[in-house]
Amino acid sequence: MASVAAASNVMLAIHEKKTTPTDLYRPLRLYIASAYSEREAAAADDDLCAVRDLRAAIEQPSLPDASSLEQRRDALLAYARALALVEPRFPISSDRAHVHSLTFTWHDAFKGNKKCGLASVHLEKAAVLFNLGAVYSQIALAADRSTDVGIRTACGAFQSAAGAFAWLRESGVAAKAIVAGATTVDVTPECAGMLEKLMLAQAQECFFEKVVAGGKPPALCSKVARQVGIFYEEAYAALSAPSLSQHFDKTWVSHIQLKAAQFYADACYRYSLDLHEKEEIAEEIARLKIGMGALADAKKAARGVAAQLLDSVNKLESNMKTNLERAMKENDRVYLMRVPAAGSLGALPAAPLVKSTSLAEALDASKERLFSSLVPDGSMKALSKYTEMVDDIIRTQAEKLQQSSEITRVRLKEMDLPDSILSLEGNIALPFDLKEDVEAVQISGGPAGLEAELQQLRDLRRVNQELLVQTEELLQKEANEDAQFRTQFGSRWTRPQSSTLTKNIQDRLNLFAANLKKASDSDSLIERGVKENYPLMSILDKRPIESALPSISRPIMSLDGNEDAIVGSLKQSLRQLESLGAQRAGLEDMLKEMKRKDDILPKLMAGAGSHDDLYKKEIAKYDPICAEIADNIVAQEQLLLQIQAQNEQFAAVFNLEDYKAARERCYKQIAAAVAKYREIKKNINEGLNFYVTLQEAIGRIKQQCSDFIMTRNIQCREMIEDVQRKIAGFSFSSSSHTSMQRNVSVPLDQSSLSPPPHAQPSYAAPPRGDSRSGYSQPEPRPAYSQPYPPSYGAPPQQPQYGAPHPGQYQQPPHQPPSGHDYGQPAYPGWRGPYYNAHQPQQPGPYPQPPYNAPGSYPPHQGNYYRPQ
Repeated sequence: MASVAAASNVMLAIHEKKTTPTDLYRPLRLYIASAYSEREAAAADDDLCAVRDLRAAIEQPSLPDASSLEQRRDALLAYARALALVEPRFPISSDRAHVHSLTFTWHDAFKGNKKCGLASVHLEKAAVLFNLGAVYSQIALAADRSTDVGIRTACGAFQSAAGAFAWLRESGVAAKAIVAGATTVDVTPECAGMLEKLMLAQAQECFFEKVVAGGKPPALCSKVARQVGIFYEEAYAALSAPSLSQHFDKTWVSHIQLKAAQFYADACYRYSLDLHEKEEIAEEIARLKIGMGALADAKKAARGVAAQLLDSVNKLESNMKTNLERAMKENDRVYLMRVPAAGSLGALPAAPLVKSTSLAEALDASKERLFSSLVPDGSMKALSKYTEMVDDIIRTQAEKLQQSSEITRVRLKEMDLPDSILSLEGNIALPFDLKEDVEAVQISGGPAGLEAELQQLRDLRRVNQELLVQTEELLQKEANEDAQFRTQFGSRWTRPQSSTLTKNIQDRLNLFAANLKKASDSDSLIERGVKENYPLMSILDKRPIESALPSISRPIMSLDGNEDAIVGSLKQSLRQLESLGAQRAGLEDMLKEMKRKDDILPKLMAGAGSHDDLYKKEIAKYDPICAEIADNIVAQEQLLLQIQAQNEQFAAVFNLEDYKAARERCYKQIAAAVAKYREIKKNINEGLNFYVTLQEAIGRIKQQCSDFIMTRNIQCREMIEDVQRKIAGFSFSSSSHTSMQRNVSVPLDQSSLSPPPHAQPSYAAPPRGDSRSGYSQPEPRPAYSQPYPPSYGAPPQQPQYGAPHPGQYQQPPHQPPSGHDYGQPAYPGWRGPYYNAHQPQQPGPYPQPPYNAPGSYPPHQGNYYRPQ
C-alpha cells in the first residue's frame, strides 16, 4: 500500500504518474514549417520554447512540502491549458503521423513496472489530469486538520482532486486515450470514477471531523458520517469491479472496505445517541447491533491496514458495545420494548456536504495566446458559420418546445384541470395569492387573537387615565398648600396663586382627558366591529384553510355507475400529458448537451476546399432530436383533444358548474374576511400607537409638574423665613429690599420648572408613585417627537437664589405663540373622531411623534376607528 498511496491520519493520497523526458520543440517546429511556412515556424519559436519548458517542469519529481506542491499544481494546470491549444493545431496521433518522432511515455501510478508509450495527445492530457488530481490529494494530506484553516484546506483540496478525476472521466479524455491505443489502467474511466469517489469520501470525512469537534448534535453527525460511508462504499464497489480488482494492492482494498464499515457503524452509533435522548430504546438497540455487525465483518477481511485506523475502529466498537449493554439493561428493566428486526428499519439519513469541484475555469485556455497565429482565418470563419447554424436549430426547436408547454398550461387552466380532479380526491388548494394572505393572517394571530389586542387597548387606556389623575392630584395638592399659607399669612404672602401659573398645564391636561374620552369611544367602535364581523372572519381560523373550501361530491344517484371509469380515463390522460412535458424538457437538454460536445474545429482545420459537405454531415446529427420534438408536439395536440372530450363528460356527471360557483363564493368570502381583518388590525395598531404616544406625553407633563412643585416649595420655604424675620423685627431696609426681590413670583417656564442644584427630595416627592404598567413603557423616543412648545421642551435653567438683577423678574412670563394648540392629537397622522372639531390643531414647533410603524399588513386607505 505504501507504494501506491501515502497515509496520514488514516487518509490516502495518490502518487503521480512518472514519465520519461520528451522533446516537444523539434517535432512541433518541423510540423509548422512543413504545414505552414518557415516564417510561421520562426514566429512560433517563443511559443514552442514555452511548451517545451512546461513539459520539462512536470517531468521533475515533486517535493512533499506545501509550497512545492502548490507550484507543482500550477505547473500542471499551465501545461494542461497549453495542451488544449496544441491539440487542435498539431495532429499528434499514431494513425496521422504528421508530427514526426513524438511519443509520450507514462508509467502506471499503481503498478510502476507497467507503462504506455503512444503518439497521442490524449494520453498526455489524461496523464496530466491524473497527476493534477494526485497533487491535489497530496496538498490535502499535507494540511494540518487539527486547525480550522487546515481542515478547510484539506476539504477543498480533496474536492478539487475529485474534480480532476471527474474531468478525466467526463470530458472523454480517458476514453480517447483508450481509443488511441493500449493504455494503463490508472487513466481508464473506471479508475477515474473510483478515485473521484475516494476523494469525495475523504472530503466528507473532513466535514465529519469538523462537526464532531464542534460538538454538533448526534443526529447531524450521523447524517454526515453516513454520507462518508456511502462515498467509501461506492469507491469499494468500483474497486471490486473486474477491471480494477486485480490491479490494486490488497491493503488498498482493505483500507477502503474498513473505512466504509467504520463510517456506517459510526452513523449507527451517533443515530443511536439521538434515539436514546428520545427514549426510543428498541430501535437504539437494533441500530447498535447492525453497526457492530458491520464492523465485525469488515475487521475479518482487513489485512495490512494502518494501526491508527484499527485503533479508531476498536474504540468505536468499544463505545457501541458499552451503549448497547446499557440500552439492553434499560429495556429489560424499564421500557420492555420489542427490538425490531434489522430488515424492518429504514435507511439511515445522509447529508452530502461536498461535491467535485469543477476545473472548467482553471483549465480554460481561451485567454492563452500560445500558437494563436497558427489557426487560419478561413477555419475560424467556417467554425463561426457552423456555430450559427447550430444555434439557429437550437433556438427554433426551443421556441417550439416553449410554445407547446404554454399551450398545454393555458388549455388545462381553461378546463380547470387538474384542480377539479384534485378536489374530487380531497386535495384542494387555494390560489397562491389568497393562500399567502391567509397564512399572513394566521401568523399574526388570526381573528381569535384580536381579543388579546383589544385587551391591550383597554390596559393602555387605563394606564393613561391613571397617569392623568396622578398629575392632576399633584397640581391640586400644591394649590391647596398655597391656599393654606395665603390664609395663614394674609397680605404678607405675596407670591402669585398656583392657578395663574398652571393654567397652560391644566388646559393641556383637559385636552388630554378629552382625547382619552374620544379614544374610548373609538375603542368601543372597534370592539363592536370585531364582534359584528367575527362570524365573517372566523373562517380564517380554520387550519388548514383548505378545509373551508367546498369539494366535488359524487352524484347521489348513478344510472350506469361509470363515474370511476370516467375519472380513471381522465387521470390516465393527464399522466400521459405530464410524460410528454417531461420528454420535452429532456429533448431540450439533449440539444444543448449535443451542442456542448460538438467540436468540429479539428475537422475544419484538416479539411480542404468547401465545407458545405462537412456542414451537412455534422448538422444531420441534430435531425433525430428535431424529429422527436415534432412527434411530441403532434402527440400532445391529439392528447389535449382527447382530454377535452373526457373533461366534458366528467363535468356533466359531477356537476362541475355548481362546484365552481360554490368555490368562487368561498374564495370571495375568504378575501372579504382578510380585508376586514386587515382593516380592524390596522385600527387596533393605530390605537396602540396612540396610547403609547399619549402615555409618553402625560409622563412628561407629570415630570414638569413635579419640577414646578419642587421650585414652589423652595420659594415657600424662603418666603416663610422672610415673613418670620419681619414679624420678629429683624428686617433691615436692605435685606427687606432683597427679600422682596427674592419673593417675586416665578412664572411657569423652564427656569421655574428646573430643580435647584441643592433641592431636597422631600419637597419634590409626588403624592403617589408612578403606577404605569410594565408593558406600557415605550421605547425611548427621539427628541423631535416631543409634542410641546419650547417653553416646556428647552433644557431647564437653574433658578438663581442670590441677589437677582433689578429687572430680572419684571419681564412678563413666557407665553406660547398665538393660536398654538398644546393638545396631544389622538393618533399621529390621523384626523378623525379623536380631534376636537372646535379646536383645530395647529402645527407646533416640534413634529408629532412618528408612531407610524405598520402592522402585519401594508397600510390601507381609510381612517382609524371608522365605524365597522
